[in-house]
Amino acid sequence: MRRTTAAAPSHGGHGDGAGGGAEAGLRTEFPFRLPRGYVDEQGTVHHDGVMRLATARDELVPLRDDRVRENPAYLSVVLISRVVTRIGTVDDVHPGIVEDLFASDLAFLQDFYRRINAEGHTRAAVTCPSCREEFAVDLAGGRLGES
Repeated sequence: MRRTTAAAPSHGGHGDGAGGGAEAGLRTEFPFRLPRGYVDEQGTVHHDGVMRLATARDELVPLRDDRVRENPAYLSVVLISRVVTRIGTVDDVHPGIVEDLFASDLAFLQDFYRRINAEGHTRAAVTCPSCREEFAVDLAGGRLGES
């Protein structure tokens, strides 16, 4: 069973849940854009998705999973499949879907999970390799030109 809570309106288009105070409500869902994309059985590439905040149950239930007991590295696959509610038109995200992601996309989702659950935002500090200027990007995958 997946719980869906209406997300609070985005403030300034950042997708980081910042600002607004208590009257804005708790933001529980965060859009993302996979770097490479999930390729389904028909060959369609899906880039955009949604991840919700994890609950204590989301982190505890996978520990009872036999696949995780046999291979602790499988924990991230089960955990990510519990909190990603949609990838493209795929809204039944299960461990088999996560297993079929490119490694770079799984790494992206693991980092995204950490950012929204531990740090509370989707921004990352980056440095331009050419000019060495530092700036922040929103990992939630906003459209170009949005602030």
